[in-house]
Amino acid sequence: QVQLVESGGGLVQAGGSLRLSCTASGRTFSDYRVGWFRQAPGNEREFVALISWSGRRTDYADSVKGRFTISRDNAKNTVYLQMNSLKPEDTAVYYCAANRVPLRTVVGGTLPREYAYWGQGTQVTVSS
Repeated sequence: QVQLVESGGGLVQAGGSLRLSCTASGRTFSDYRVGWFRQAPGNEREFVALISWSGRRTDYADSVKGRFTISRDNAKNTVYLQMNSLKPEDTAVYYCAANRVPLRTVVGGTLPREYAYWGQGTQVTVSS
């Protein structure tokens, strides 16, 4: 199995930045698509960003385009989510998720049901 551990959450002022990390154990990330999702109380789990195993394909929710950047360091089995210009509406628990997909897959990855492995979540709170 793949175990995912998120870190980097916390409290930040609006307009500030935060970098989340997701590190895998048990398996490597070398052939896994990795996504970030978030969920606020009472809301559905929302797609944030994804990255392919190679890093060639990335995708972002419209609400975070231009502000968030997803990247990966396969040597460290780690995926990052750099969050800039944070807004109060970004407040949520952020989850990383992973699933093995064929090489050169260019579609999908925005639905929670497409991911088999999930981290425990890390709280991000953006104050006004």
